[in-house]
Amino acid sequence: MGKDEDLQLQLDAALAECARLRAENSRLKTLLGLAETEAVSPAESLPHEQKAPEIIVLQQGNLFTVTNRSSTEEKIALFRSLFRGREDVYAVRWEGKSGSSGYSPSCRNEWHKVFCRKPKIKCSQCEYRDLLPLTDQVILNHLTGKHIVGLYPLLSDETCQILAVDFDKASWRDDAVAFLQTCKEMGVPAALERSRSGNGGHVWIFFDRLVEASPARKY
Repeated sequence: MGKDEDLQLQLDAALAECARLRAENSRLKTLLGLAETEAVSPAESLPHEQKAPEIIVLQQGNLFTVTNRSSTEEKIALFRSLFRGREDVYAVRWEGKSGSSGYSPSCRNEWHKVFCRKPKIKCSQCEYRDLLPLTDQVILNHLTGKHIVGLYPLLSDETCQILAVDFDKASWRDDAVAFLQTCKEMGVPAALERSRSGNGGHVWIFFDRLVEASPARKY
């Protein structure tokens, strides 16, 4: 088999994995109650001999099952069990009139007539900066589409529990496939998603405990 054929097979495998992840993402949205219209229960959409998939979450040493019938609190706990980072601050996505976009730390005094001096003074230099914590309500608003928030994975002690690998060059498909293959060979579960722009991708790795950030980056 030639090199081009081998790369094509790897790309096809990656695209198939992307399709699987998109389907899984849709299923998780249903589990989290995020469908714009009332969703059909997974148990109702499957033949009687099959059982609806369940998500098992480990929290404080105890196992519990999350389904579409679970409480809002349990669904938020599912999200937080995967996406872990700083809880004293979070970022909010913004879009400018010129089409630019980005993320900035959420501040209680943002655009306050008295305290906020943007754009003359940067947020990092503002004496009235009052960062907001990452609460369950913030996560719920994110999951229901009221706003888009970002997580700060790096903790104050230079540890983290989640790793996002960014692929955004012209060769991002080949690079992502090679990275996923390496993860597979090393027995490391990894999930690939396409970036918001569609011109790149991210590979997510979730650790079962806190790890030093520096070795995680080098990985």
